[in-house]
Amino acid sequence: MKLGLISGYSGRKMSIPIDAIKHAEDLGYESIWTAEAYGSDAVTPAAWILAQTTKMKVGTAIMQMPARTPAMAAMTAMSLAELSGGRFIVGLGASGPQVVEGWHGVPYGKPVTRLKEYVQIMQQIFARQAPATFDGKMYQLPYTGEGATGLGKPLKSILHCEEEIPIYAATITPAGVAAAAEVCDGFFPVWMDPEQYSVFQPAIEKGFAAAGEKDLTQFDIAPFVTVIMGDDVEQCMMPIRGSMALYIGGMGARDKNFYNDYAKRLGFEDAAVKIQDLYLAGKKDEAMAAVPAELIDACHLVGPAERIKERLQRWKAADSHGHVSNMLLGCQQPEALEVVAGEML
Repeated sequence: MKLGLISGYSGRKMSIPIDAIKHAEDLGYESIWTAEAYGSDAVTPAAWILAQTTKMKVGTAIMQMPARTPAMAAMTAMSLAELSGGRFIVGLGASGPQVVEGWHGVPYGKPVTRLKEYVQIMQQIFARQAPATFDGKMYQLPYTGEGATGLGKPLKSILHCEEEIPIYAATITPAGVAAAAEVCDGFFPVWMDPEQYSVFQPAIEKGFAAAGEKDLTQFDIAPFVTVIMGDDVEQCMMPIRGSMALYIGGMGARDKNFYNDYAKRLGFEDAAVKIQDLYLAGKKDEAMAAVPAELIDACHLVGPAERIKERLQRWKAADSHGHVSNMLLGCQQPEALEVVAGEML
């Protein structure tokens, strides 16, 4: 099992805990992942961390695809991969229409189509086998649509990137997971029950079939896992309740909440409906209380050290079956990171 850390994005002020990151690097954590919403970006802190570490890989979870052209994302990835000796990982996501259209001022479009076209263009640019050309539904190289001068021509990257650059996608919908399995090197679910790989299996197998010769040995499943260590299990669950209530209850419109649909596929249909009803009615505290402890416990690690070690056995079993190959931990406690590393590495 590989272990990584979720760095996230900044609040009001930028703060990157380099000493804690270096400690995780010494413990054997393989990667750390930055993020962006509508404040700090994901690339700048990734570059900052790469410059101050020597072994740890740095990925973006996520770079918002609508915020950058595929070529710009490829240029960024190649630059950081070359400067770091191959330690940069691309993590892409569609973001949401509120941010894409409200902040970036571009159409949200079709996220699955965007992912497939975006990755195909990036891989073409990385390969440098010919000048990059593409004629898709969302992207054209050269561009010939409205406002075009007609002067665009296919180009090949000046930079020869000799490092391998994996590409991951953030997605949980069946169509998105299938697309990721087809064109990407891995994907990260926002959370995952390691005993319910079956939730993703049909979509992953569909993507593998579309890709041709591909299987789980070539595809990294890397869920986000929150770790909170403490004597009181319920108290440790409280911050997670808030996060899961927000996602299940308030991310998107009532009939277009992918996280709500995902919670239902995990077997918590009644709870998902109740959480959403409460959250959209403005009863956020009640929505938090409605998040089942069983759902939290299935997807995250909470409680005393011995309990966390015991719950990690489920993740070991999933690793042995190839169903989870990488855990990306959201954790602010160095001692908890040590417990997980001691059990899993």
